[in-house]
Amino acid sequence: MRRHRNVRDARVRARPEHGQSTVELALLLPLLAASLVMVVQVALVGRDEILVVHAARDAAREAAVTADPARVAAAARRTLTGARVRIVRRGAVGQPVEVEVAVHRAIALPLLGAVLPDITLHARAVMRVERP
Repeated sequence: MRRHRNVRDARVRARPEHGQSTVELALLLPLLAASLVMVVQVALVGRDEILVVHAARDAAREAAVTADPARVAAAARRTLTGARVRIVRRGAVGQPVEVEVAVHRAIALPLLGAVLPDITLHARAVMRVERP
Protein backbone atom coordinates (compact mmCIF):
# COMPACT_ATOMS: atom_id res chain seq x y z
CA MET A 1 0.00 0.00 0.00
CA ARG A 2 2.82 2.38 0.88
CA ARG A 3 4.59 1.70 -2.44
CA HIS A 4 1.39 2.44 -4.40
CA ARG A 5 1.00 5.75 -2.58
CA ASN A 6 4.60 6.78 -3.42
CA VAL A 7 4.07 6.17 -7.16
CA ARG A 8 0.85 8.15 -7.11
CA ASP A 9 2.50 11.02 -5.21
CA ALA A 10 5.33 11.12 -7.78
CA ARG A 11 2.80 11.42 -10.59
CA VAL A 12 0.95 14.23 -8.82
CA ARG A 13 4.18 16.15 -8.29
CA ALA A 14 5.08 15.83 -12.00
CA ARG A 15 1.73 17.16 -13.24
CA PRO A 16 2.71 20.86 -13.64
CA GLU A 17 5.09 19.87 -16.46
CA HIS A 18 2.59 17.51 -18.07
CA GLY A 19 2.05 18.58 -21.72
CA GLN A 20 5.07 20.87 -21.93
CA SER A 21 6.52 19.03 -24.91
CA THR A 22 3.16 19.23 -26.70
CA VAL A 23 3.06 22.99 -26.26
CA GLU A 24 6.65 23.33 -27.48
CA LEU A 25 5.85 21.24 -30.55
CA ALA A 26 2.77 23.36 -31.23
CA LEU A 27 4.91 26.50 -31.08
CA LEU A 28 7.67 25.14 -33.34
CA LEU A 29 5.51 23.33 -35.89
CA PRO A 30 4.65 26.47 -37.94
CA LEU A 31 8.34 27.37 -38.14
CA LEU A 32 9.21 23.86 -39.27
CA ALA A 33 6.46 23.93 -41.89
CA ALA A 34 7.57 27.36 -43.17
CA SER A 35 11.17 26.15 -43.39
CA LEU A 36 10.10 23.11 -45.38
CA VAL A 37 8.07 25.26 -47.78
CA MET A 38 11.06 27.57 -48.29
CA VAL A 39 13.33 24.61 -49.07
CA VAL A 40 10.85 23.34 -51.66
CA GLN A 41 10.61 26.80 -53.26
CA VAL A 42 14.40 27.10 -53.45
CA ALA A 43 14.51 23.69 -55.15
CA LEU A 44 11.92 24.84 -57.71
CA VAL A 45 13.92 27.98 -58.49
CA GLY A 46 17.08 25.88 -58.84
CA ARG A 47 15.30 23.59 -61.29
CA ASP A 48 14.11 26.60 -63.31
CA GLU A 49 17.64 28.04 -63.37
CA ILE A 50 18.97 24.80 -64.85
CA LEU A 51 16.18 24.82 -67.45
CA VAL A 52 17.01 28.41 -68.44
CA VAL A 53 20.66 27.48 -68.99
CA HIS A 54 19.66 24.47 -71.11
CA ALA A 55 17.21 26.58 -73.12
CA ALA A 56 19.96 29.13 -73.82
CA ARG A 57 22.28 26.38 -75.01
CA ASP A 58 19.60 24.90 -77.25
CA ALA A 59 18.85 28.34 -78.71
CA ALA A 60 22.55 29.01 -79.32
CA ARG A 61 22.95 25.63 -81.03
CA GLU A 62 20.04 26.46 -83.32
CA ALA A 63 21.38 29.99 -83.95
CA ALA A 64 24.72 28.48 -84.95
CA VAL A 65 23.13 26.66 -87.88
CA THR A 66 20.31 29.02 -88.89
CA ALA A 67 19.68 32.77 -88.98
CA ASP A 68 15.91 32.37 -88.51
CA PRO A 69 14.92 33.96 -85.14
CA ALA A 70 11.66 32.00 -85.06
CA ARG A 71 13.52 28.69 -85.17
CA VAL A 72 15.94 29.89 -82.48
CA ALA A 73 13.03 30.87 -80.20
CA ALA A 74 11.25 27.58 -80.90
CA ALA A 75 14.38 25.65 -79.90
CA ALA A 76 14.49 27.44 -76.55
CA ARG A 77 10.76 27.01 -75.94
CA ARG A 78 10.99 23.26 -76.51
CA THR A 79 13.14 23.15 -73.40
CA LEU A 80 11.45 25.92 -71.42
CA THR A 81 7.91 27.08 -72.10
CA GLY A 82 7.35 30.81 -71.76
CA ALA A 83 10.96 31.70 -72.50
CA ARG A 84 11.83 35.07 -74.05
CA VAL A 85 14.67 34.68 -76.52
CA ARG A 86 16.91 37.42 -77.89
CA ILE A 87 19.79 37.01 -80.31
CA VAL A 88 22.33 39.46 -78.91
CA ARG A 89 24.79 39.22 -81.80
CA ARG A 90 25.45 36.98 -84.75
CA GLY A 91 28.57 37.18 -86.85
CA ALA A 92 29.68 35.46 -90.04
CA VAL A 93 30.68 31.80 -90.26
CA GLY A 94 33.30 31.08 -87.62
CA GLN A 95 32.30 34.14 -85.57
CA PRO A 96 30.35 33.89 -82.30
CA VAL A 97 26.59 33.98 -81.97
CA GLU A 98 25.25 35.01 -78.56
CA VAL A 99 21.75 34.23 -77.38
CA GLU A 100 20.01 35.41 -74.22
CA VAL A 101 17.04 33.58 -72.70
CA ALA A 102 14.88 34.95 -69.89
CA VAL A 103 11.82 33.60 -68.11
CA HIS A 104 9.58 35.18 -65.49
CA ARG A 105 8.49 32.87 -62.69
CA ALA A 106 5.96 33.53 -59.98
CA ILE A 107 6.47 32.04 -56.53
CA ALA A 108 4.58 28.76 -56.81
CA LEU A 109 3.86 27.85 -53.22
CA PRO A 110 1.06 29.30 -51.11
CA LEU A 111 1.80 32.00 -48.53
CA LEU A 112 5.23 32.64 -50.03
CA GLY A 113 3.76 34.61 -52.94
CA ALA A 114 2.75 37.37 -50.55
CA VAL A 115 6.16 37.45 -48.89
CA LEU A 116 8.64 36.87 -51.74
CA PRO A 117 8.67 38.75 -55.06
CA ASP A 118 8.42 37.02 -58.43
CA ILE A 119 11.75 36.37 -60.12
CA THR A 120 13.13 36.61 -63.64
CA LEU A 121 15.86 34.15 -64.54
CA HIS A 122 18.41 34.93 -67.29
CA ALA A 123 21.01 32.87 -69.12
CA ARG A 124 23.35 33.53 -72.05
CA ALA A 125 25.08 31.09 -74.36
CA VAL A 126 27.75 31.68 -77.01
CA MET A 127 28.65 29.36 -79.88
CA ARG A 128 30.40 29.69 -83.23
CA VAL A 129 28.29 30.15 -86.35
CA GLU A 130 28.52 27.03 -88.53
CA ARG A 131 26.30 28.02 -91.44
CA PRO A 132 25.41 31.39 -92.97
